[in-house]
Amino acid sequence: MSITLFALMLGVFCLGTAEIVISGLLPVVAADLSISVPDAGLLVTGYALGVTIVGPFVTLLTTKVPRKTLILGLMAPFILGNIGAVLASDYQMLMAARIFTALSHGTFVAVAFSLAVTLSPPNKQGSAMAKIALGFNLANALGAPLGTFIGQNLGWRATFVAIIVIAAISVALIAIFMPSNLPRSEQAMPRAMRREISVLRHPNVVSAVLITVLAQGAVFTASTYVVPLLMDVSLFSPSAVSALLVVFGIGAVIGNFVGGRLADGHVMRGITIVLSSLVMVLVVFWMTSIVPLLSAITLFFFGAVGFSIIPSLQTRIQSVAVAAPTLALSVNVSAFNLGNGLGAWLGGAVIDLGFGVRSVPVAAAALAAVSLAATVLVWGLNRRVPSSPIVAEDRCTTARSGDV
Repeated sequence: MSITLFALMLGVFCLGTAEIVISGLLPVVAADLSISVPDAGLLVTGYALGVTIVGPFVTLLTTKVPRKTLILGLMAPFILGNIGAVLASDYQMLMAARIFTALSHGTFVAVAFSLAVTLSPPNKQGSAMAKIALGFNLANALGAPLGTFIGQNLGWRATFVAIIVIAAISVALIAIFMPSNLPRSEQAMPRAMRREISVLRHPNVVSAVLITVLAQGAVFTASTYVVPLLMDVSLFSPSAVSALLVVFGIGAVIGNFVGGRLADGHVMRGITIVLSSLVMVLVVFWMTSIVPLLSAITLFFFGAVGFSIIPSLQTRIQSVAVAAPTLALSVNVSAFNLGNGLGAWLGGAVIDLGFGVRSVPVAAAALAAVSLAATVLVWGLNRRVPSSPIVAEDRCTTARSGDV
C-alpha cells in the first residue's frame, strides 16, 4: 500500500471511529453529563444527520476544488469538531460538536474512494478502493474497541483526543506525500452537476437509497445499544465488553469479505440473503442475551451478518447510477448515516417506552424485516421489467440487466 493510500485509509479510519465509538461509551457519557442512555444515543443520531443532510451539498459545491486541497480542507472541520467534543462542558455543546464534526464526512469518503482510483493503475483500482474501505473495517475491529477501552479507563474525552492525534498524522501524510498535480475530476467538467442530480431522481436509485437506510437502520438499532445490552442483560463487566467489541469487530471484517463475494454473484440475491439472515440473528440475539456465553457467540454472528450487507448495498447503488459516480457515493454515505441515525433513535425510543434494552434487538429485527420486504418487492418489479444502469446522455455503457 502506498503512503498516500495509507494516509487516506487512516483518515477514513478516523471518521469511522469517531462516528461509532460513542456507542461503546454511552454509559460513561451518560453518567458524566447526567443524561439518560437514550439521550446519549442521540449523539449517534446527531452525527448521522449531519452527514446525511450536508454531505451531498458539500460534494456538489466542491467539485471544482483541487482534490488535494479539498481532502486537506475537509479534515479541518473534523479535527475542530473533535476538539469541541473534548472541551464540551454539557450535552448541548457535545451534540453541537458532533454535528460540526460530521459536516465533511460524506465528501471525504467519496473523494477518498475517487482518489484511490485516480492514483492507481487500471488493473489495481478495485484493490485500491478495498484498501480505503479497510479503514471502516478497522474502525469496527480496532478503533471502536480501543476507543471504548480508553474511554472507560481515562474518560471519554481521552478517546476523542486519540482520534485527533491520528487525524493529524493522516493530514501530515497527505500534505507531504499526495501529489498536487492530480488530473481534473470528471465531475468538474461542464454539465456534470446537472447530470448527476438528474440521475438521483430515477426510481431505481431512490429504491436503492431507501433499502440502504432501512437495512443500516436495523443494524444500528441493535449495535448502538449493544454495550448497555451486554452490561445490563448479559451482565458482562466493562473490561469484558471491550474484549467482546473486538469479537464483534472481527465478525464485521469477516462479514465484509463474505458480503463482497455475495455482491459479485448477484446483487439483489445477496441483499435478500443477508437481510433474511439478519432478521434471524437479531431474534436469536434477543433470545440468547440472558446467557453470557451464547450472547457473546451471537454477537460475533451479528457483526458478521450485519456488516456483510455493506458491499451489496454499495454495489447496488453504483450499478444503477453509473452516470453519477461521485454524488452517488456521497448520497450512499448519507443513506448509511441516515440509517445510523434512524437506528439510534429507534433503539432509544424502545428503551424510553419502557420495553427495556433487551427488546432493542426485536425492534431491529422488525426494521430488517421491513427492509427485506422492500428488497423483495423491488427485485420482483425489476424481474418483470428488467432495468439497466442509468447512463449519461454523453456516455455509452453496457451492463447485464439481471445483475441490478
